[in-house]
Amino acid sequence: MADLELRYTRLGTARAVALEVVRERLSELLSSPGSVSVPGVVSINVAANIAAYERQITTLEAGEPPAPDDPADPDADDDGDFGIIQLVERPRR
Repeated sequence: MADLELRYTRLGTARAVALEVVRERLSELLSSPGSVSVPGVVSINVAANIAAYERQITTLEAGEPPAPDDPADPDADDDGDFGIIQLVERPRR
């Protein structure tokens, strides 16, 4: 938690912190062997993890999902009001 706070102070946005963390994790995966196999015992392949981190970086760079500290979108339909719904108990069978 303290590490994330220090990063946020240094980088200034939650999105930048997320990108840095994911890029570090991707870098660690890329620096290790892509697959390890011990015949008849275990086989590990991290290619899917690498692809997942790359997809996550792409979506973060594109602005998705919205970060808590992203500036409000002036074109958004959300007017900030709360809606009201009524909960009605269903009759028991």
